[in-house]
Amino acid sequence: MVKNLVFTTQLCYIEFYLVIYERRVIMNNLHIRRARIDDVPPCLDIYNHEVVNGVATLDLEPRTLPEWQEWFDAHKTSEHCIFVGLMDDVVVGYASLSPYRTKDAFKSTVELSIYIHQGYRGKGVASKLMNHILEHAKLTDTLHTVVSVITAGNAASTVLHERFGFTYCGLTPQVGFKHGKYQDTETYALLV
Repeated sequence: MVKNLVFTTQLCYIEFYLVIYERRVIMNNLHIRRARIDDVPPCLDIYNHEVVNGVATLDLEPRTLPEWQEWFDAHKTSEHCIFVGLMDDVVVGYASLSPYRTKDAFKSTVELSIYIHQGYRGKGVASKLMNHILEHAKLTDTLHTVVSVITAGNAASTVLHERFGFTYCGLTPQVGFKHGKYQDTETYALLV
């Protein structure tokens, strides 16, 4: 029994170090740049996977390529932009700043979205994209506030936002219905 415990402990250490090694490799090889038109299809695939399988977005129907190209075209300014994270020239995630509301008084506020390919979650890609897009926002003179609306229960996203200094602003109960139940959202904000 002691031998099994020692062996199991050794396996846990090996798995832990492999995870650390894999994360370090990804972090060292992750390249971030402004999105280009040829990044639209892989970004759409990442987003639509979450539409169908998760609750990070409360969209119910997958988006189409023409819809996503229109979304891309609306993100070509400093204030409203998209950055992609690439590993070996393959898009593994993206971060975007979008208009928060359509009223003119909200021009200096943007809504942040970050989506990561399911095979690269938990490996530091979101952190690196978050850091990059927030540095960009801080250098954009016309921006003052970055807001994120997170579906409640998304612990990874909550931890990520808190790590970067976002303030919890409140819960909006049962505002969406997806996967057979009502979903709450939580709002976080950061002054840049």
